[in-house]
Amino acid sequence: MPRLEHSHKPGDIAKRLRHGPHVSYLRDWVYGGIDGTVTTFAIMAGVVGANLSATVVVILGLANLLADGFSMAAGNFTGTKAEQDEYDQLRRMEERHIDLAPEGEREEIRQIFRAKGFEGEALETVVAVLSRHRESWVDTMMQEEHGMPAVPRSPIRAALYTFVAFVLCGSVPLLPYLAGLDRPEWPSAIMTGATFFAIGSFRSRWSPKPWWLTGLETLAIGLLAAGVAYAVGYGLRGLV
Repeated sequence: MPRLEHSHKPGDIAKRLRHGPHVSYLRDWVYGGIDGTVTTFAIMAGVVGANLSATVVVILGLANLLADGFSMAAGNFTGTKAEQDEYDQLRRMEERHIDLAPEGEREEIRQIFRAKGFEGEALETVVAVLSRHRESWVDTMMQEEHGMPAVPRSPIRAALYTFVAFVLCGSVPLLPYLAGLDRPEWPSAIMTGATFFAIGSFRSRWSPKPWWLTGLETLAIGLLAAGVAYAVGYGLRGLV
């Protein structure tokens, strides 16, 4: 049965809007979690395919968790910082254009809202109201003309979430090896598959797809990566 995700009572709406737009770091969690699990399990699969010892799995896996996790976090920080710099530059540009060519900027507002279906007196009222409130004017141009988000994401938080998700999820394939099990390959594979499925299922909270489908999609991606790594390791086992 369809349901509402939040209350539409006037007081609840006011409270929700007062906190402003929510910045989502879901993609950083999912990105870091999937990549951490894939790369660590792929290393394990490659080592197993090459018929190397469990010690090698642990050494390469831990090295991957720290080095690749930091590398991904640094890359995400740099990419998100570039997005933030672009946002700041465009905002300064719009503020400068409002100062130097206010009529041209009003015409941009007029054409934007005309394309949304406003016309006549209603259209001119929107233009007049927005042009009297500088921050709202700039915010509108940022979103409508440049496609910028209402609130930019924090580079530090994006990098931190990526690193934490990478290390937490990426450590799962190594747990049976660190526990010293006699045959750690299968427990590691089962636990890794469950992690893939859990990450995908969690993603369904923000997706129109059912949880089991997003879980299977992520599981398929992980198994494909592991299969490629195992095939490469198996093909090169004679070189070791």
